[in-house]
Amino acid sequence: MLLRRVIEHLRDQNWTAVGIDFVIVVIGVFVGIQVANWNEALADERLGRAYAARLLADLEKDRATGQALADYYGAVLDSVERGDALLADPQSRAEDLVVHLYRASEIVYSPPSSATWDEVVSAGHTGLLEPGLASHAAAYFAFDTARNVLDTLNRSAYRHRVRALIPLPVQKALRVGCSDVRDALGQIVGFMADCQLAIDAAQIEATAAVLRADPVVQRELRNQYSHVNSAHANLKGRVAVIEKALAAARDPVAAESAAR
Repeated sequence: MLLRRVIEHLRDQNWTAVGIDFVIVVIGVFVGIQVANWNEALADERLGRAYAARLLADLEKDRATGQALADYYGAVLDSVERGDALLADPQSRAEDLVVHLYRASEIVYSPPSSATWDEVVSAGHTGLLEPGLASHAAAYFAFDTARNVLDTLNRSAYRHRVRALIPLPVQKALRVGCSDVRDALGQIVGFMADCQLAIDAAQIEATAAVLRADPVVQRELRNQYSHVNSAHANLKGRVAVIEKALAAARDPVAAESAAR
């Protein structure tokens, strides 16, 4: 209809009306573009909020599992130190020695919850997140600290040595009566507080004697201390990074001010 009116105005050489029609067209196009941009901005804002909510849930989960990992390796570190003291004391209880030397070789892993972050990155949508959340999430997901800890300790000479020396029946008894405790979700959260070895005492004494007599065990146990101590510190640092990301998600302004 507008086009027909413009043609009529041109035919009549009504230049004022033509000018008005032109202005109307320009304004209409401008308003249409602004509305489209506004709708796109709203859609991006909604998507950014959805991403942030999902990241928040992932990071909350990882903070809990990350703290459990740090606590677990704190218990492993305690067994390293107690095992070293028990080896140095020829009168120490055989059962205590076997339990702590075995626990000093334990490892565990919980993967990061990276599905949401991977989706954000692959879609090129990091710009939809608050800058603080995006930067802290990027720092957290850039490196799998827990996997690095697992791989390092899985290769340790101490772990291989001790598990080669402890007889299989004793290892089975340790797994049943003195090993890991899991929560309702199946996550390992620590060691059994009440350790009970359902095995003949003579086998425990014999195992302890083998461990005491092996010159490599104590040497590698002291090297294990360095590995587990680093693992424990790195995992605590990982939790600190997660907490910064959570703070940025909850209160972007305060998190940005704290970072300055």
